[in-house]
Amino acid sequence: MITNIGIVAGDIWHYLDGHGKVKLSDLVTGLDKPRELILMSLGWLAREGHVLLEGEEDYDISLRKKEAAEEQDA
Repeated sequence: MITNIGIVAGDIWHYLDGHGKVKLSDLVTGLDKPRELILMSLGWLAREGHVLLEGEEDYDISLRKKEAAEEQDA
């Protein structure tokens, strides 16, 4: 399962890199992966500081800019 979460995390990264900020519902539709697996992978990416989640319910999701990630680590 951990391997699948990592693979889907990579899929999410590439999707966001190509589409910019998207709604969670659009990400689920665009990736055609189980919603639960996408949520686990988003949690991983969020915990590592790679994505931003904004809003309520149908979150806006985007990649964190490199400068913002560096400031967070400082």
